[in-house]
Amino acid sequence: MATSQMKIAELDETRVTKVKTLEDELGFCVVDLEKKFSLADLSEDQVRKLQGAEEELGVVLLAYQGN
Repeated sequence: MATSQMKIAELDETRVTKVKTLEDELGFCVVDLEKKFSLADLSEDQVRKLQGAEEELGVVLLAYQGN
């Protein structure tokens, strides 16, 4: 298991306003994370496993790696 941790970005007021504006434009909530991580490039089999676990657990899962 990876030991790195994904962290919510600490935004100043200007960047918070920009994210809120983006949310309004998209009509969806946006989660802002530190840029130290990127989503993993998963194979089709890995995606299916992740989606199966999401369905079983009733959560949203993200596979990521530290940069």
